Amino acid sequence: MSRAPLPLTPRERLIFALDVPGRSEALEWIERLGDAVAFYKIGMELLASGEYFDVLDTLAARGKRVFVDLKFFDIPATVGGVIRRLSQWPVDYCTIHGWHPPMMQAAAEANGSDMRLLAVTVLTSMGRADLASMGIDRAPEDVVVERALAAQAAGIDGVIASGQEAAPIRRATGAGFSIVCPGIRPGGPVGDDQQRTVGVAQAFADGADAIVVGRPIRQAADPRAAAEAIQREIAATLAAAPR
Repeated sequence: MSRAPLPLTPRERLIFALDVPGRSEALEWIERLGDAVAFYKIGMELLASGEYFDVLDTLAARGKRVFVDLKFFDIPATVGGVIRRLSQWPVDYCTIHGWHPPMMQAAAEANGSDMRLLAVTVLTSMGRADLASMGIDRAPEDVVVERALAAQAAGIDGVIASGQEAAPIRRATGAGFSIVCPGIRPGGPVGDDQQRTVGVAQAFADGADAIVVGRPIRQAADPRAAAEAIQREIAATLAAAPR
């Protein structure tokens, strides 16, 4: 059975994508952003540095929430074993692929902590043409909702999906299912590799529990000010429609 969404403060609903090559760069960003960011996503690039769990421990020691974004995808026994071990760490969110129900069920059964498992549906960098090239000639929204329902049935706690699909996912799964949206573009589309993007207010209005923001903060002239601006928009949106 899926667990209820994490109880998040408004400031914890912004997750910064800590896409850096190593621990020193990670520490620089943690210091630079200070209390403007309370939740960090750590992914594959940092894993390759060999310093992944050092950064995880550092974040936890500073009272930050942690999102392990490694998109596990393997046979059920292997993924179950990974989740069993990872649930011993101070992790709040963890991603697995959402394309194999037995694997998702094994992961859900192995989770021995309050960590919420999120199923990857369709990457925000993919559109309908990309799905068609993989033999899936369907609209992304249809595939995402189907995967969300399969994840929920398998006991997974939520999904990570484009904000463009947040509303149909929420309608299909109900209030007790987590929706985390990457590909957020506060100033609108910018022509990068993300195809299915939305703004901050739309994501929350359509049912997102949290958003992941990377480049719009990282590439800003003043990253901390950019993060604070997003925090203000989140606070205003939630004040208008409290959770």
